[in-house]
Parts: sequence; C-alpha cells; structure tokens
Amino acid sequence: MNAQNLPRWADIGLLPVLNILAALVVSGLIIALIGEDPFRAMGVMIKGAFVYKGALGYTLYYTTNFIFTGLAVAVAFHCAMFNIGGEGQAYMGGLGAGCAVLLADAILPGFLMIPFAVVFASLFGAVWALIPGWLQAVRGSHIVITTIMFNFIASTLIVALLAGPMMRDGQGAPETRPFAESAQMPYMHDLMAWFGIEAARTPLNISLFLALAAAVLVWFIIWRTRFGYAVRAMGFSPGAAEYAGMNSTRIIVLAMALSGALAGLMASNAVLGEPHKLVLNFTGGYGFTGIAVALMGRNHPIGIVLAALLFGALTQGGTELDFEFQTITRETVLVVQGLIILFSGALYYLFAPWVARVLNLTAKKEAAT
Repeated sequence: MNAQNLPRWADIGLLPVLNILAALVVSGLIIALIGEDPFRAMGVMIKGAFVYKGALGYTLYYTTNFIFTGLAVAVAFHCAMFNIGGEGQAYMGGLGAGCAVLLADAILPGFLMIPFAVVFASLFGAVWALIPGWLQAVRGSHIVITTIMFNFIASTLIVALLAGPMMRDGQGAPETRPFAESAQMPYMHDLMAWFGIEAARTPLNISLFLALAAAVLVWFIIWRTRFGYAVRAMGFSPGAAEYAGMNSTRIIVLAMALSGALAGLMASNAVLGEPHKLVLNFTGGYGFTGIAVALMGRNHPIGIVLAALLFGALTQGGTELDFEFQTITRETVLVVQGLIILFSGALYYLFAPWVARVLNLTAKKEAAT
C-alpha cells in the first residue's frame, strides 16, 4: 500500500481529521506567540460556538450558508469545472428572492410566498451560472475567468439597484423595504416553541432543513442518476465521455446551472431568513468559503455538511474570541480558517505517507500472527 492507494476510510475520514488537528496545532502556536493561552482560547471558541446560550443557533445559521455554497462548488468540481462564482450567483439568488417578494408579498399567502421566492432565488442563480457554463462549453472561455468576472458584475448590479430603483422610499441606506411577514422564513426557536421546547432567539430558521434536503438531492443526482453519471464521466475524462456519445455541451451547461441554483438558494437563509430585506454584502464571502468547504468535504454531501459545520463553528466561535481577548482579533480567526484551508487543500496528503506506513506495518503484524 502506498500514499496514493489508501483505503477509502483513511482517505476520506482519517486524513481530514489529521489535517484539522495539524491546523489547530499551528494555530495554537501562533496564539501562544502573541501572548495568549491557546488552550483557553480553544475553550472559549468551543463554548462560543456550541455552549453559550444561543451559540448553537448562530453556528447552524452560518453552517446553512456554507452548505449551499459548498454543494454548489462540489457539483461543478464533479464536472471538472472550478466554479468560483458562488458569490455572484448567491448575489443573484438574493436579487431573485427580493424581486419575487417585493412583487408578490402583498398578494400571496405565506405557504405560497416563501416557495415562490425560493424558486426565484434558485432560478436567478442558475441563469447566472449557466452563462459562464455555456461560454466554456461553446466558446471555450475559461470557467475561472468568466465566473470571477460575473462576481464583479453581480455585485455592481446589486449596488446599482439598491442605490436606485429598489431602494426603500425615504431611505438613505442602499436596501429594500422590509419584507412582509408572509415572506419571512420561520425561525427555529419559534418552531421549537410550538412543541413546548424553549430555545434562545437566534437567526437560525428552517432554511437549515432546505440545505440538508439539497445535500440529499445532490447525492441522489450525482450518484444515482444517468445525468450524475454523465457529469462524473465528464469530470474524469471529457474525451472518453464524448467518445461514449455524451453531449458535453449539454452536460456542462446543466451542471453549471445546478451549481448556480444551489448557490442562489443561499438567499433563502441570508435574505428570507435574516434580515428579511435585500441589503448590500449579504453574501459575506460565503461563496468563496464554499470552495474550502467543498475541498475539505471531498466534494461529497456528507463531508460538505460536516465541513460546513466546522466553518460555522469557526465563524461563531471566532466572534466570541474577538470579544473575550484584546490581542486575538477577527483577523486572527481568519488565520485559523486559512490554515485549515491550507492543510485541507494544498497539503491534504501531507500525512498520507505516514498513514500508509502505519497501515502496512499493521497488515504485516496481522499476517505474521
């Protein structure tokens, strides 16, 4: 057994754990160098993410965004495309949701308004990703360049609309009017109160269930459908897929559309869930962090959900660190996230030779026995 031929459980399960531990050790050294106790800092981060009142709700709120964007990146990866346009596609998803609500929240009841807005969010995201997909499939344009450009176009378009025709009357800030209550995603603490369970008030809403359903749907599409098989075939060998009679243009365009739709669905949490209006910078960099989530999750829905939870905990726990310590700032938390991305991405197989050696020694001992 060599480092490139590890068992699946070691490749998918053990290596990510070792990489995270290595990133945390290096992060601890950095915190120690700036004069703070790394163990105390880690304790504060864990409590801030899971223990303090309402902490888990905030962690899962951030996790929901990361699930959507991580799934979006993963679908494109399976088709050998590096979609780094999740930020722009999420922006357009927010625009779609905002337009749907502003046009119909005074007409449609809640049980129709929210699905209507979610569908519009996914459609706007899908169309925004479909264009770079078509440009690559038909015109040969590089998907990385076009998706980067479309990020800037989307952000500029949002600024122009929120500072112009979509701005609330009599309002100086670039944002729309608040959505009607029928267009607001139900909060999780309200849902739990219906069952007699008291929970702290947090922005966590039922979009979490939508994100988990999207993860199941992606698993089913990619591994249990003919289209998913075609996507993975294109990812492994475009030439072989075309030789087998697969329509590469159709597969690329549809894969990018699905990727964009997933990114657009982030608006169900970041717009319809909170703050119930369309504002600037609601994407918060989640589209870019989704790349790291997909890499750490090995482009599998289960791994993506777990990686999203980790980044959600880092986001919420990092906020608590910033409050608790004067020397540990928000930028320090970004360093921790960057180290996790480094070890989980570029250095993913750093510990593979040692793992392979241990497994070989264990196999030899068992054979001798």
